[in-house]
Amino acid sequence: MFTIGQFSKITALPVKTLRFYHEKNLLIPARVEAGTGYRYYDDRNTQTARVITALRALEFSLEEIAEILAQHDDDSDILHFLKHRKQSLQDRIERDRDIVATIERIVHNEQEARRTMSQAQFEIEEKTLPPQLVAGIRMQCRYDEIGTGFSQIGRKLGRHISGKPLCLYYDNEYREEDADLEPCMPLRKHVPVDGISVRELPGGRCVTLVHRGPYQQLGRSYERVLKHCADHGYEIQTPTREVYLKGPGMIFRGNPKNYLTEIQFLIQEPNPAP
Repeated sequence: MFTIGQFSKITALPVKTLRFYHEKNLLIPARVEAGTGYRYYDDRNTQTARVITALRALEFSLEEIAEILAQHDDDSDILHFLKHRKQSLQDRIERDRDIVATIERIVHNEQEARRTMSQAQFEIEEKTLPPQLVAGIRMQCRYDEIGTGFSQIGRKLGRHISGKPLCLYYDNEYREEDADLEPCMPLRKHVPVDGISVRELPGGRCVTLVHRGPYQQLGRSYERVLKHCADHGYEIQTPTREVYLKGPGMIFRGNPKNYLTEIQFLIQEPNPAP
């Protein structure tokens, strides 16, 4: 099972939203720990959360979503429902044409994501990362704004950069507007620069998985890594890391289906039983 913070990363839903959905009996955790009130979620919760997110994007009210979830048993049933909904929306006013296009994207993206994951050639690995000299800029921002940090580092330290860009994530949950993160670039040598932290990242034992596909689908790979760590009793150390092995270029974006992102979780292994 996943903690509420881990589940937040998997589903891209803030913790406060998950608590609200629980209060509305829309997304009930698999288990709530007596005494502490800690919420824990399972695979079925993951599927339900993705359905809720998709329906909210289509401007369904919480009451409508609750009714849909009660009347449809699984994802394929709900996707079938959405296709029929599309046909009815085509007769509405011009404003609703955007909703029809959104439905098409949801169906296509879900099918594409499942196809990509089923064809993925990458497996979870455990390895030891060496220490690494990096230049980083700590930021609080939206996830899609980290490019500004990479640009600043590139302008000031371009000729000293040696390796793939990476980002450190200090939050234990998904945050929409104020994520605590640090875009970094590996360096050949230590070069002090104002406004940029140049330091050695510690190495250590690590669980990694290379994700192939758009960044919007990273949650599926995070789910696999978090499951692996939970199954082996590993304690995950923050910050977690993403290394961008292949992504958009400075001029051409490339095909997001071919992006390669390595998720890295430094871990503390459990003490052996006496």
